[in-house]
Amino acid sequence: MRFRRLIILSIILFALSFGWAGGTSYITELLPTLPSSKAVTTHLSSSWERTYRMIALKSAVNEKLNKKNYVTIQYIPLTMQQSIIAVEDSRFYRHVGFDIEGIIRAMLVNMQSGDFSEGGSTITQQLIKNLFLTQEKTYGRKAEEFILAMNMEFRYSKEEILEMYLNTIYFGSGAYGIGDASKIYFDKAPINLTLAECTLLAGLPTAPSLNSPYVDFNAAKQRQAIVLSAMTRHGFIGPQTAEEAKLAPIRLAK
Repeated sequence: MRFRRLIILSIILFALSFGWAGGTSYITELLPTLPSSKAVTTHLSSSWERTYRMIALKSAVNEKLNKKNYVTIQYIPLTMQQSIIAVEDSRFYRHVGFDIEGIIRAMLVNMQSGDFSEGGSTITQQLIKNLFLTQEKTYGRKAEEFILAMNMEFRYSKEEILEMYLNTIYFGSGAYGIGDASKIYFDKAPINLTLAECTLLAGLPTAPSLNSPYVDFNAAKQRQAIVLSAMTRHGFIGPQTAEEAKLAPIRLAK
């Protein structure tokens, strides 16, 4: 009975996602224009992928995850987890895939700027984007991201979501995931990272190509200070600990 409800819920979510993401308008345009068989095949393939993600999300996720250098949550320092949460999604453990406060704040910023300069995405939404979606900033893509994020929160624990996110984000300098980042920047396993190293890494994903310490060490340190400030503000560490981490020497692998 529970499985049947899951299937029905998934189908409903997919239907909403397909419509909000532009599926209905595509079909409307499809009939009078009679596109080539290639266009129809591409559309059907895309529709099937969406359906598959909704109905068999866990299988779809497993197919996308790179298990070669995957690090499970028990081998990721708590300070690394807290660093990412503090700077990217401070309400991570309190929302269900989307953050109403973040969405409202982003809407206000976007209304003022006239574009999508502010995303308001949660860690769950960012994971969905990293695994399945493009970087296109449209309302349709955001709608699909929103619904998939709710679906993921329904099927995975917060710890599993955070673990997958830390294994898929790009840290710059060719480092995808915390395992690669720890090795490339510090030549050590994630479990051995210090607070100073964790906060340096946590500051990179917003602009990894620019903030990499191999590209601009000063920019990396500035981002580290922002992360430490966020951790202090949200109660993960005290001001003295933050100051000590800020002053701690950073010894890069290269």
